[in-house]
Amino acid sequence: MNYRLRIIVLMLFDALLVNLALYLSLYLRFDGDIPGTFYQSYLVLRPWFTITCLAFLYLFRIYHRMWQYASIGELYGTIKAVSGSVLIVLILIYTGLLPILPRSVYIFTWLLMIVSIGGARLGWRILRQIIMREAVKSAKTALIVGAGDAGAMVARELKNNSSMGLNPIGFVDDSATKQKLIMYGIPVLGTRVQIPELVTEYGIEDIIIAMPSAGGKTLRETMKICQQTQARLRIFSGSEDMLGDGRKIRNIELEDLLRREPVKLDLDEIASYLANKVVLISGAGGSIGSELCRQVCRTGPQKLILLDCSENNLFDIENELKDDFKELDLVTELTDIKDRVKLQQVYANHHPQVVFHAAAYKHVPMMEKHPGEAIKNNILGSKNMAELADKYEVDTFVMISTDKAVNPTNVMGASKRITEMLIQELNAKSKTKFAAVRFGNVLGSRGSVIPTFKKQIEKGGPVTVTHPDMTRYFMTIPEAVQLVIQAGAMATGGEIFVLDMGEPVKIIDLASDLIRLYNYEPNRDIDIKFTGIRPGEKLYEELFTAREQMAATRHERIFITRRTEDYIYEGIGDKVDKYFARNVFLNRNDAIELIAQILPEYRNCSKMEDQVEKRVYK
Repeated sequence: MNYRLRIIVLMLFDALLVNLALYLSLYLRFDGDIPGTFYQSYLVLRPWFTITCLAFLYLFRIYHRMWQYASIGELYGTIKAVSGSVLIVLILIYTGLLPILPRSVYIFTWLLMIVSIGGARLGWRILRQIIMREAVKSAKTALIVGAGDAGAMVARELKNNSSMGLNPIGFVDDSATKQKLIMYGIPVLGTRVQIPELVTEYGIEDIIIAMPSAGGKTLRETMKICQQTQARLRIFSGSEDMLGDGRKIRNIELEDLLRREPVKLDLDEIASYLANKVVLISGAGGSIGSELCRQVCRTGPQKLILLDCSENNLFDIENELKDDFKELDLVTELTDIKDRVKLQQVYANHHPQVVFHAAAYKHVPMMEKHPGEAIKNNILGSKNMAELADKYEVDTFVMISTDKAVNPTNVMGASKRITEMLIQELNAKSKTKFAAVRFGNVLGSRGSVIPTFKKQIEKGGPVTVTHPDMTRYFMTIPEAVQLVIQAGAMATGGEIFVLDMGEPVKIIDLASDLIRLYNYEPNRDIDIKFTGIRPGEKLYEELFTAREQMAATRHERIFITRRTEDYIYEGIGDKVDKYFARNVFLNRNDAIELIAQILPEYRNCSKMEDQVEKRVYK
């Protein structure tokens, strides 16, 4: 039934109820023997009561509400609409424009109109619930973990939406004050530790975790308890930040198990340096760059310049942003940051005010094989970006760095460390505020460990881990990008910001958790195989060098490096030009030697032997 037809049908139904209420009031007043004069008055007043009531019901948008979700709100709206319509008719009657009926008739009519119109809507909801109750008898039984606001949302949705095919049997919650209580007719059956016995007792087929604010540790504990059962495990996720994408029930992802407190952004501070500004993002089609684009778009920039050397990546992010931000001025530049001439044209044409430099080669083993390319892209390309930012007086330049830049043992980390030094030297003589932001591995980024593990699991294993003690810091892409944007707002020039990445995670634990999320058991269904440390890898990543120490900022999740001694990188740009700019880097060893000359702290591990025997972990 279309919108207009639905309203017409509802109005005809309500018109019948209004006429019936007025007639019954008169009938009851005179015990069924209605005098002729009052009956004539009834005939005159009938259309007035009907038209004014329907008009008020329409004005109060009663016809725009869904009957199946009718509640006290709908009843209250009906009372206001009926009261207003009766009041208008009474004014017309007592000003002599309409005939009079006994006063008790007006009162009875008012009551009967409310009961019939409001009761019809609530009655439809009750009838629907009865029908739904019959439908859910064949649905799968579900247990909801968490009896708070999120749990209430899940319960209400499952009860009102039969298409989900789930019948909520009960809640579990660790709060002692909620035990034995009932919400929406669903009891709190116990605590989390009782889940296995409750699944058996009630024949639970689905478990839904409804704790959006719970941390990763709590979710890991809950998952381990639930994995003692055969029930399917899912999670209800709620939007917890300005960039959220709604609420949904979905399968648990690894990001959930590493969840930390949501990032708190200073929106006024962010808006002050991004809103109505020309923003350039290099590497705009990459994992970090594309998320930067999405989040920057929400701050209302005057223009956003998307710069990338990958045609496909640039095409994808441009189309996505055009769909989501139709009014935004978007410009795409298919440009390689190594091409200084073309890059200068971009700066000259658009004069960006804020630059996020996210273009880089990031894969450690690949850069060990091709150190010359790491130098040309990560060092010389970044030097191009930074020097042109200085030349065209960009306000703020934020470079994405990595924890691998700390005491680097691989080419990729060394190239990032040299770039950090370059922008710090440039900052000392520039009007532009240059800053770098370091963070660790990003979950779900292209070529990262999680997509690799997923492919291995889907093929039946084995899942390959380089070393049982290999440990890394992890962040989700949105979390990292939000903190990068916030760090840009805090930059005064020359800082290296370090993001709080929580506790480091063992890669073997990550692999085991992911295997369990696929409902397999590690080393029973899917083997974990150790392959040995790869060239350039460290067992543990560090957050700052020996010459640095961490200092807090006004943001609880962002730190800044402070030097323990006066350590200035004088002439680093000249050294880069001397050693790198005029070399073709045909020889891999020569490229590595040049890096070592410019960066004494670089400890090359590319020739080391595998430290761990390849074996299958049992």
